[in-house]
Amino acid sequence: MTTTVRSSAGRAAPLRQLLPGREDVAALRRRPLPNLLAGATVAVVALPLALGFGVSSGAGATAGLVTAIVAGAVAAAFGGSNLQVTGPTGAMTVVLIPIMHEHGLDGVLTVGVLAGLILLGLALLRVGRAMRYLPISVVEGFTAGIAAVIFLQQVPAALGVPAGEHDRVLTTAWTAGGDFLHHPRWTSPALAVGVVAVMLAGARRWPTIPFSLLAVAASTLLVATTGWDVAVIGGLPSTLPAPSLGFLDLATVPSLAGAACAVAALAALESLLSASVADAMTSGERHDPDRELFGQGLANLAAPLFGGVPATGAIARTAVNARTGASSRLAALTHAAILALIMLCAGPLVARVPVAALAGVLLATALRMVEVSSLRALGRASRSDALVLALTAGATVAFDLVIAIVLGLAVAGALALRAVARGARLEEAPLEPVEHLAVYRIEGPLFFAAAHHYLHELTALTDIKVLVLRLCRVSALDGTGALVLRDAVDRLERRGIAVYVSGVRPEHIGTLSAIGILDRLQPGRRLFDSVETAVRAARDQLGARPDATAGRPATPTASTSAPTGAATPDATSMAG
Repeated sequence: MTTTVRSSAGRAAPLRQLLPGREDVAALRRRPLPNLLAGATVAVVALPLALGFGVSSGAGATAGLVTAIVAGAVAAAFGGSNLQVTGPTGAMTVVLIPIMHEHGLDGVLTVGVLAGLILLGLALLRVGRAMRYLPISVVEGFTAGIAAVIFLQQVPAALGVPAGEHDRVLTTAWTAGGDFLHHPRWTSPALAVGVVAVMLAGARRWPTIPFSLLAVAASTLLVATTGWDVAVIGGLPSTLPAPSLGFLDLATVPSLAGAACAVAALAALESLLSASVADAMTSGERHDPDRELFGQGLANLAAPLFGGVPATGAIARTAVNARTGASSRLAALTHAAILALIMLCAGPLVARVPVAALAGVLLATALRMVEVSSLRALGRASRSDALVLALTAGATVAFDLVIAIVLGLAVAGALALRAVARGARLEEAPLEPVEHLAVYRIEGPLFFAAAHHYLHELTALTDIKVLVLRLCRVSALDGTGALVLRDAVDRLERRGIAVYVSGVRPEHIGTLSAIGILDRLQPGRRLFDSVETAVRAARDQLGARPDATAGRPATPTASTSAPTGAATPDATSMAG
């Protein structure tokens, strides 16, 4: 029996669609040399980043390197992108540091497993495609905020002072600056600034050369030959740690559930964003978002078993992979294999890398994460985009990533609703003047954000005895809009104004029926399929009604003959 899952749209899809197929295996044999070279290049770029993010997260350089190896290989095999490179990232480090402080390494590893399970669930529920609806202002805002957090996190290591135990990166950086001024030692800042300068200047001139690795190697050699007293990352194992679940304590799972949701949300967001960037950089590449979530879920399940931290698709490494000619998963698999070879053969050498040099790599990475042109373009696009961007970035620095994204989405949604509501209009339709008759058309959505505006305008009408209300251009209708419409009809009829309705759209009949508007209009035959028949009926009524009746309710009696063109809800159409 084939196991299936059901999408949010109600369609069933086989689980095997999320697993590698024959085409993936066949693709590994195509153009192997370019993919092997691309993988080697990515490994050279990834090595200092993996070490740096491991140290920065508090789990250690070994954890960062293990994550790049294990998660990188698993995600490459099972993910939904041919070009994605997975490993530890700066954004994930931002989320992991508070978990590390509160629950220790075992808590971080447990969160990784829980996040992996959540990602698998998201993949099975087919929610990957929903990520495309995330506003770009929120994405750019949290990217800029993450860059600022990564930069501030590296200040203590770059200055060569202890980081201290602080919940906010601003406090950490400020305290580190004060400690440095009390006892300045310039060797660590010199190394960090030198690495930053080499990476930024070199990448601008020769973007294909791995200046991060060259700068770290030069710093390591300089410290070794001069004997400078600076902190180094320490020993690395000569083999991958044996897989183990010894860290997992089921009693801690409830207290870590919130952190696991945050890690899973970030892993999904950053990985799908990275895969989209890879698609944009190549022709003919399209990733499968649900399969990518599945691969990231397996990667985050596997990495903690070997002591690795939670991982995501890495935008910078994925971009390098795409730029250097990768076309299949072989490149990402090669990257993981080369990193494993480095751990086996060059562990003692890597252990002598100065921490300040790795801090310099991450400082430069943070600076390069910010696309100034994109920020400037969004800031100029509209005030709403600028506000959402600034709010998301500020909340990322001041609070945390989850709060920032939720706040950014909430504000973006509120501003979008306001824009839609402002586009709604109540217009008087042009027609041959008829005394005491008015024809109005509702244009746009009739929903909670705009409905009360309509109520005020409709009930303010004066000097009329019959109102023809056209609903054929109501683009959306919710319960609030229907209730407001019913209240408007009630208020008008209490003032002696008869209300005729035309052009109810078929998709709105259910909502109007549930609120009771159609039941109210049908007995008096005041529901029409077109505005012409409604106006004709209104003129007939005005011609038959003496002036003495003005001011009294205009509800027709049961004996009144049905106007030509009167319609039941089933017969209503766009014609009104």
